[in-house]
Parts: sequence; C-alpha cells; structure tokens
Amino acid sequence: MGFFSPGSSKSRYVGIWYAISSGTVVWVANRDTPLNDHSGVLTITDEGVLALLNSTNNVVWSTNISRTAENPVAQLLDTGNLVVKDGNVDDPERFLWQSFDYPCDTLLPKMKIGRDLVTGLDRIMSSWKSTEDPARGDFTVRLDPRGLPQRVLMKGNTIKARTGSWNGLRFTGYPGVTRNPVFDYEFVMNQNEVYFDFTLVNTSVFSRYTINPSGVAQRFVWMDRTRSWELYATSQPDACQTYAFCGAYATCDRDNSPACACLKGFLPKSPKDWKSIDWSDGCVRRTPLVCNIGDGFLKYTGLKLPDTSSSWFNATLSLDECEGLCLKNCSCTAYSNLDIRGKGSGCLLWLGKLIDTVVYSQGGQDLYIKVASSELGMTKRRPEKDCENEGLKEDMELPIIDLTAIANATNNFSSNNKLGEGGFGPVYKGTLPEGQVIAVKRLSTNSGQGPIEFINEVKLIAKLQHRNLVKLLGCCTEENEKILIYEYMPNKSLESFIFDETKSKLLDLRKRIDIIGGIAKGLLYLHEDSRLRVIHRDLKASNILLDMEMNPKISDFGLARSFQGDQIVSKTHRIVGTYGYMSPEYAVHGQYSVKSDVFSFGVLVLEILSGKKNRGFCHPDHHLNLLGHAWRLWIVDRAMELIDESVVDAHTRSEVLRLIQVGLLCVQQRPEDRPNMSYVVLMLGSEVLLPIPRQPGFYADLSVADSPSSNNATYSANGISISTFEAR
Repeated sequence: MGFFSPGSSKSRYVGIWYAISSGTVVWVANRDTPLNDHSGVLTITDEGVLALLNSTNNVVWSTNISRTAENPVAQLLDTGNLVVKDGNVDDPERFLWQSFDYPCDTLLPKMKIGRDLVTGLDRIMSSWKSTEDPARGDFTVRLDPRGLPQRVLMKGNTIKARTGSWNGLRFTGYPGVTRNPVFDYEFVMNQNEVYFDFTLVNTSVFSRYTINPSGVAQRFVWMDRTRSWELYATSQPDACQTYAFCGAYATCDRDNSPACACLKGFLPKSPKDWKSIDWSDGCVRRTPLVCNIGDGFLKYTGLKLPDTSSSWFNATLSLDECEGLCLKNCSCTAYSNLDIRGKGSGCLLWLGKLIDTVVYSQGGQDLYIKVASSELGMTKRRPEKDCENEGLKEDMELPIIDLTAIANATNNFSSNNKLGEGGFGPVYKGTLPEGQVIAVKRLSTNSGQGPIEFINEVKLIAKLQHRNLVKLLGCCTEENEKILIYEYMPNKSLESFIFDETKSKLLDLRKRIDIIGGIAKGLLYLHEDSRLRVIHRDLKASNILLDMEMNPKISDFGLARSFQGDQIVSKTHRIVGTYGYMSPEYAVHGQYSVKSDVFSFGVLVLEILSGKKNRGFCHPDHHLNLLGHAWRLWIVDRAMELIDESVVDAHTRSEVLRLIQVGLLCVQQRPEDRPNMSYVVLMLGSEVLLPIPRQPGFYADLSVADSPSSNNATYSANGISISTFEAR
C-alpha cells in the first residue's frame, strides 16, 4: 500500500497492490480526487476518520463513518482489506470502516458485491476510466435487487449484459461453470443482505476478478512459474450475451443462424426489421391469452432464464404449486424452479415480458411459458430452409436473399460495384431495397473454393458471433451459384491501408495498436471462447476487414477447421494457406493447431507495425524476409528501426518495443514455444513480464523451388503453387 501514479500519469493516488506484483493495483482511495503534486499525507483522526491531505492540508479524500472509536487503528489485512477499527477488535461486524465495502475495478476473495438491506450500502464494482486514470469509468458490475436479484454489467444506466440470477448452483448465465481448482462462487440472500463473492479453493493460489475500462470482465491467476498473472477466463461477449439482443419473447442461440428466433406461439413484432437482421423489437403473441380459460404452458429446456427484474419468488413452493399460481395470475407469463439442486425446489414467476432468454447446447434450465390453449394443440411446423444446397440443409438455416434480389442490389454484378477479387472469387457492394448495404462474395467457377469450402465457410461463420468477426447475413445457391452475403465493411481490408504509401498515413500508431488488439480478441474467441474451437488457417492482412470506425473484423473462413473436445492438433495432406503467413510445421508437415494461427498473427503484428509485407520484403543488407529482419534488429537491440520513427514518440516507444516482442514470440520456430491467444491478449493488455523470444520460423524467404515438393510444381488460379500446396 502506498502512493502511486499509473502509467505515464503525473497524478498521484493512494492505492493497494499485491506484494508479489507491485504493478497490480486492486483498490484506490482517492480515485476521483488525485493529488496533483508529490506532497500528500494519509492520516487517521482521533475519531477514526481516515483522511488524505494535500500540500495545503486540505482533505481531498476521507472515510465516512457513523460512529467513533476510543483507540482508532488503520490496518491493511492480508486479504487486501484496509480497515479502521477500535484497538484490537477483529470482528468485521464491528469495523468502523473497510475498503471491501467500496470496491473499485477488482474483486478479491471474500469481497462482496451486493446490497446491505439494513444500512442501504450498495457494493458495486466500477471500471477505471482508462488504464492511466482510476476514476470511475463507464462500466459497473452490480446486483440488481429488483425481483429475484441478478448480476448485471451496466454502462451508465443501461444494462449491457446479464449473468442472470442464482439457481442454487451458479448464475444462470454461466451454464458451463462447474467446480474448478481455483475458486468457488457464493451467493447469500437473507433479510439483512444480498450479495455474491468468491472464495479460493486453494488458499495458496492468488486470483482476482476485474472489469477493464472497455467493460470486459477478466479473471486472472498468479503463476509462480512465470512470476506473472495469467488470464484464466474472460467475458468477451458474443451477440447472445448482449442484453436483450433478440428483444422480448425471443431466444438467442449462438449455434444457430440467424441467432434470434421467436418463442413458439409468437411472431416477429416487425417482420420487416426481422428480415433486415434487426431483432431488437422482439416478438408478440400470435394468439392473445384468455386468463383462466384454457391457457397452458410450453416447456423449454437448456435456457438462460429471462430477466428477473419483474419477477416474484418463493423458496417453499413446489413446481406444481408454482404452475397453479401462474395460471391464476393474469400477469404471469412464465414460471420455473427457483433452485435446481436435487429435483428442484421453489417457485419463480415472471410478471412481465420475457427478455434476454438464451439457448445453451448444454446446461441451462427449464422454463414453462404461458401460451393460449390454441397454441398447445398446434404441431411443430418444419422451419423453412433457405439454402438449397443439401449439405447446408443438414447443418443449418440461414436467411435467404434470392438471386434476383442480389443481382438488383449489385446492378447485375456490375464492375462498378466490385470491391475486389479474393482467392475464391469477386466481392461486390450491394444495396438491398430496405437500404441495407451488403458485401456479396460470389464464388467463381474456376476458383479454388469448391462446395466443401463453401459449405464449411457457411457452417462455421454462421455459428460465430463476435465484434471482431465479420457477420454473415445470408447465402444463395440458386442456379448453381454459391454466394455469401456479409455485412459491408466500408474501409475494405487492412491490406489496402498498411501496404499503401498514401493510405498508410491514415493509420497512426494508436490505431494500429488498437487493430492488433482487436484481431487478437477475435482470434481468442475462435480458439477458446466460441462453442467450437476454430482454426482459421488463412489469417492475413487481406482477410482483416475494417468497419467505419476502423475496427478490425476477421473474414474468409473457407479454409477454417473446427476442433472438437480435447483435440488440439490435426494433420492434412492438403495444405492450404498463404505464403508468408503459414507456420513451419503446417507448411512442411501439414500439421496445424491454434499455434498455426498464432504464427500468422505474429506475422500480422510485424506487418502492421512496419507497413511492410513479410513475403517479398527486400533489404539492401541481407536476403531475409520481414521476420528475419525483425529478429536481426531485435538481437542487436535495434528493434525500433523496424518502425517509421516519425510515428513514434517517447510515450509510445516502450509500447512499440513490447508489441514487436509479442510479434516475435508468436512467430517462433517451435509451436510449443509460441504463446496461446489468451496469453497474447494478456500481454497486449497488461504490463506482464514478457519471455525472451527465440529465432523465428521461416526467417528467410524461401522460393517455391526451395520448398520440399517442388518437383510437382503447377499453376493454379491463385498463383504459383505445388500439387499438394494450395498457397494463396
């Protein structure tokens, strides 16, 4: 504990940090009232008030206590809790004040988030404003006490995400959370207080839960081996985790496309908006309820229960009694068990709209939704299949945009609408009648992407929802066409910026750093946070698209593969990818894993920072590629020469060196030496000590004649390749 200044800030604060990691601040006293010079005194008054004084002895921060002490003592406990107490009194109930009652951005073991119902104290986590400003930021984590209390993430006064209510075992928004060797959640609700906290399973382990300035919740665990914090879990949200993404009376299923679907017996409130991929208005009943005259219930399984802010609950009622209560109450829309332990117990009723309901492939809870009697006798209608290709029909459903509409939207695939030519065919800009701008990827007949790659791209990307992945809106297979319709990216690809002498000047260093971070988060989602473990296999600058705000989105999943269960590596005789981005083990042996994508990411990092392509890189002093050049500079402590010095100032120099080091760590020769993407994201977003990189793989730019199978050289539509080497 002591005075500190975060990052390059000149403001000074009183904070608490870990003894094992002095840079990890967990609590700040004067977060909203910093000291502006090097003076400052923290003192305790005779009444027991802890106060921070500035150079003029004015109080800039102090504790608020309702009673005094005869012998006040301030003490920092081993738990990280700063307490003010009377003498040797160690009963927490008798503390005059404690920092655990006023969380900042970090939740420590046994620190409560929730409300004291006696005093009215509301313990809320709040993010820092920025990494260098601990003032209260935009995001908070709190318990919403309305109805059945539930944990929510808020931005200002708006709910952004909802972990849900407690079901006796876990929060309903964490269906896959089971016992683990690190921590246990605890939820307490009685007449005096309602709160959640966590305890450590092994007290020799250090773990903390944080919310960063961007509103991303992260759990870190201290690793003695590396003497650093390792990211254990993160809440990078997909669309279904966004609060009320599908509106009322709808479910969100990230394994389906579209993700949103009306509940049985309900129809889209605005069919036009629904067809335009805007589900926010939700659904309405097809048949109105007639209270107490034949209404019944449809059972849903495997759900994150709806928002409980307008709910009623009772712990003693049975499920049958709960059903009876809901039938008698004309305002009741659904019911469920309050506690799912054992055979289930208690009663939870919803007395308003059903909002923010999510479908899970495993886990989740049962929900009984009230519908009119006429809906109970209706047989389930087979959903319409929009994509005509039989391979797609077996695996998914996607919105259809018929070929005539696509032709009209693109002026009959006019060359004036052409955005570019990918490895598998041209991409066109189009505008639908509703005004929505789209990107149309039309598979050419002589492309390298056949039906297998097309189906693969549709199957994979339709199940993926992340802010750093391009969104698939629909497909079309009429008249033997293979067309994919994506959200339109007005700034096209990253390649068009970083390798263009004029446009590259539009990307300052901060924007490049943000782009690197966005790509990393998208790749982390593919590898660890999505339902499937997806290996992209063709990560490159031309497959990173930029939206209006220059946010990066990973695209082109035609070559991607998914891993199931514990599978971590696979092998193929059909090697596909792009020269300059492929990892050594994949290019030579056909072996690919998440570490193959990490290698490609490392190449991208070095290309983004330098503005130079890896393949074809030319330097007058040697014949190395960009990786070799960066390595050569690194080992002689001249890494900054990789970057145009005109875009680097004294404040960003250390950050750039760190990024270069991360890039080199990702392109190391051996896959086991490369970090996984969760550690990459951690390295990019913190000041954790970085390992020393080893020599990169493919640091010299080999020609096709130098490759292992050059005796079978042929030409393809995508450039020079070998018969088993479909490089692009």
